Amino acid sequence: MASEHKREGAAAAALLAREAKALRGRLYGPVLLGLALAMASVAQALLIARLLAALLVGTTASWADFIGAGALALIMAALGIAQERAQTAAGEEAKASLRARIFARLLAQGPADQRPVGEKSALVVERVEAMEGYFARWMPAAIIAVVAPLLIAGCAALFDPVSGLILLVAGLMVPVAQAASGIGAAQASRRQFAALQRLSGRFLDRMRGLPVLVLFNQQRAETQRLAAAAEELRQRTMRVLRVAFISSGAMELIAAAALACLAIRHGAVLTGAHPDPVTAFFVVLLVPVFFMPLRSFAAAYHEQLGARGAAADLAPLLEQPEETGLLLEEVPPKLTITFQDVRLSYDPSRPPALDGLSFRVLAGETLLLTGASGAGKTSALRILMGFARPDAGRVAINGRDAMLLKPSELRRLSSYVGQRAHLFRATLRENIRLARPDADDTAVLAAAEAAQVMDFARDLPQGLDTLIGEGGFGLSGGQAQRVALARAFLRDTPLVLLDEPTAHLDPGTEASVLDALRRLCVGRTAIIATHAKAARSYFGQRLEIADGRAQGSRLAGND
Repeated sequence: MASEHKREGAAAAALLAREAKALRGRLYGPVLLGLALAMASVAQALLIARLLAALLVGTTASWADFIGAGALALIMAALGIAQERAQTAAGEEAKASLRARIFARLLAQGPADQRPVGEKSALVVERVEAMEGYFARWMPAAIIAVVAPLLIAGCAALFDPVSGLILLVAGLMVPVAQAASGIGAAQASRRQFAALQRLSGRFLDRMRGLPVLVLFNQQRAETQRLAAAAEELRQRTMRVLRVAFISSGAMELIAAAALACLAIRHGAVLTGAHPDPVTAFFVVLLVPVFFMPLRSFAAAYHEQLGARGAAADLAPLLEQPEETGLLLEEVPPKLTITFQDVRLSYDPSRPPALDGLSFRVLAGETLLLTGASGAGKTSALRILMGFARPDAGRVAINGRDAMLLKPSELRRLSSYVGQRAHLFRATLRENIRLARPDADDTAVLAAAEAAQVMDFARDLPQGLDTLIGEGGFGLSGGQAQRVALARAFLRDTPLVLLDEPTAHLDPGTEASVLDALRRLCVGRTAIIATHAKAARSYFGQRLEIADGRAQGSRLAGND
């Protein structure tokens, strides 16, 4: 367990270091503005010290000191606003870059990533959001907390070396206190994020399955389970906050001790016996100035711990190798698909999904893959879509090894229609155009006509511009499936992959969808995984699969 935590910590640190190096240019602005703010605060403290000495001790001061202190206050306000904006810009840039890369990795993995949708959503949203504080506040604060206190202590030492030494010693005690209070804080933060991810993931998944929970009368039981997960999150959050309060208290204790030492050293100013009252007031006024960057460091310290916990979860996904392989110069108009003794296993402890599968589909031919659930039909389609790589054997396209291509290039060759089409909350036209965003309205309409979408779209209030709900809310299963077919028509690829495209449809709707499928497959190489007996009367070639192997030779014609 300890070695696992060590590996996770090393992976998180490596990820943060890479992102920090990429963002280095963005950090110069916040750091320089922070140092300028610290120096302006020192100058203001000196002017205020001169005014206080004149007021309380009777030394000389001028209106220039008063005007200068006011002008510095305005300058400091402007510097603070500019620094905050620069930090926000750096954090937003880091988040945007991370989120784009994580989302791209999740898209590249596709169905191969078995995590629930809620957990994937938490990775892209909550985990990336937790990284903002590291780049926006922690990194600038860490640099400023080293440089600014040294400059401020040096300014104090120019007036009184002992006072400068007191401030320097107090500053050195701050990271010690932070480290002491932060022992175990990173792990507590990691556990808190894990609890948040479980809760958000569970909540999203249950919201998506709300009709099922209601039908099985599980509302009360699921409410109790969600309450238990929320209580776990509350407890872990309070542990993290407890550490934060301890750290804050340690900082205030050190600041109070430094102020007390300086007050004792320069207390004679109140009796009029101090040789240099301006110096006395100046070094005392420097205490809040000295601890200002250290307080920012302490506030960002726990954001850094939270970011390390988030980075530990993101690192395994981002460390996965990029897609490798050849690129297509152009999409060939015709494809011949060959599987030769292909073997594929998802889990060594289970039987292989494919165990020596061999078949061939000629250009322009349609092949039905039939067999019981779990026979390996979907696994064959996944290989052709680039979501799985065979352990052995050869998959060829037009006689060349298909696995030499990048997975994304394999997907360029094919159109896919699964059992249940996922439709987004958008118009019918936008859902169809998802297959080819650059398609014009004429091409979208032609695809809708070919897939028989217009048979029901003409009766809708706004035709293809009618808004539908998330998941196809407002359409029947058959209508949603026709929209998915329209996407395949619009995509217009030489290879068509269909996985139980008529499952869950009534006989009348099934016949309509099969008729559209037959038109889709004309002139294209098509592989259809199906249980439907009705499909056998539409397509002539059939291959029975059992236990990942072809049973006999391909059959032609109807049964």
